[in-house]
Amino acid sequence: MQNQGMEQIKNFLKISEHIGTAGQPTEEQFPALKEAGYEVVVNLAMPTSTNAIPNEGELVTSQDMIYVHLPVKWEAPTSKDLDNFFHIMEANAGNKVFVHCALNMRVSAFMYLYQVIRQGVSISDAQKQLHHIWEPDGVWRDFIENELANHGITAESGQ
Repeated sequence: MQNQGMEQIKNFLKISEHIGTAGQPTEEQFPALKEAGYEVVVNLAMPTSTNAIPNEGELVTSQDMIYVHLPVKWEAPTSKDLDNFFHIMEANAGNKVFVHCALNMRVSAFMYLYQVIRQGVSISDAQKQLHHIWEPDGVWRDFIENELANHGITAESGQ
């Protein structure tokens, strides 16, 4: 069930050897995360999100993985949410981390910002992964632009 199992998770995207992202896994897909070597599961979905699993934390910890829930409101992501995400990712830099939300849209936007702001990945390279999942508009486009500007990064400069 290893990589095939991961590919079955909605909108799964391997960012690097240590980071994978996706939409909400089913209860039956959590063992595949462990089999694929993931040590930490970060959930950015709200508890009320479509297909949310009420006992997800228990499912993850029963597989001997660490569970972190950072609920991000779809309609209103905040700088504080992003800062918390950065801290979670940096605290687990030595681990293999799986990050998910409902559809991998919140996650792909946060991962894009993490790569550009914290890892120094070029906007064009990070955007390829972001656009593989979706092209943010409205609230999310504005959020991304504001966060880049808050960190002194413009689309023109790329850094």
